[in-house]
Amino acid sequence: MPRLPRLVAAATATVALTVLASGPTSAGEPTVTDPRVVAHFDFALGQTPENIALEPDGSANLTLSFARQVANVDKHGAQRIVATLPAVANPNTPIIGAAAAMGIARAHDGTLYVVYATGTSETGIWRIKPGGSAPVQIAELPADGLPNSLALDEKCGVFYVADSVLGTVWRVPQEGGTPTAWATGTELQPLAAPDGFGVGANGIKVHNGAVWVSNTDRQTLLRIPVLPDESAGTIETRATGLTWIDDFAFTGHDDTVLATLIMDSELALVRPDGTHTVVLTGQDGLSNPTSVAVRGETVYVPSASYFAPVKDPNLLLARLNKGKS
Repeated sequence: MPRLPRLVAAATATVALTVLASGPTSAGEPTVTDPRVVAHFDFALGQTPENIALEPDGSANLTLSFARQVANVDKHGAQRIVATLPAVANPNTPIIGAAAAMGIARAHDGTLYVVYATGTSETGIWRIKPGGSAPVQIAELPADGLPNSLALDEKCGVFYVADSVLGTVWRVPQEGGTPTAWATGTELQPLAAPDGFGVGANGIKVHNGAVWVSNTDRQTLLRIPVLPDESAGTIETRATGLTWIDDFAFTGHDDTVLATLIMDSELALVRPDGTHTVVLTGQDGLSNPTSVAVRGETVYVPSASYFAPVKDPNLLLARLNKGKS
């Protein structure tokens, strides 16, 4: 989730009053240990890591939102710029104002896809082919929305996009084309001030026959079944009380989730029963974490540092210890 300049003061005051609805640690559940920051970025240059897609070699592709770039970072912290999205004249992105590179997904052939939010006709999904070719827009999304996160279902050949302002999950063919409003409803909508900050559907993943979505304002994790005809089933609320939830990732085949709590600079373990426990904090190096990815025994957490008083956008790696009952 990008910086919301007009909301920072109110949000900071709210954080001091927030109490997480956590549950006790359960025997046999995953734990997260050995956190270490492997890469730092320059906030002044707009290098704010927003979202992540992993390569087979364990390196991470990160969208650097306000720099409009995609960077590749290996597990030792070496960085290179993969692509830069084109500058946009007079961007007018809802809530954030600026043009921003948001969600990212990787296809098996190495093609990267990025959601670009601009408030103009350039808002949509952009394709970056392997080998350094220039980004190409393949789908246009509503300019009055804030497309935030992106999930690719290659089996069905479709993207799902979570729109934080319009409270919609868009469905787009993988080859590009016209988006369809696949899922809508109160559960995906943002809340108006003073109850919320206008940020609804945020993170998105495809997992176990369903599309999962976080809602930042409503502090929820949602599951939307994909029906046999590929339409959306009834939205299910699977967890509540996840204050400032941004993105999330599954730890394995079951429904256990690691979720970033952006304003509190925390990473939470969310159990299938909906309870959660904080497993990493700002003391471990998190600075407004915006997304998370899991590969085997490694957890990747980018922090954009949008709200932190001391700016330290970074990439943190940790060890995932999968529990045994």
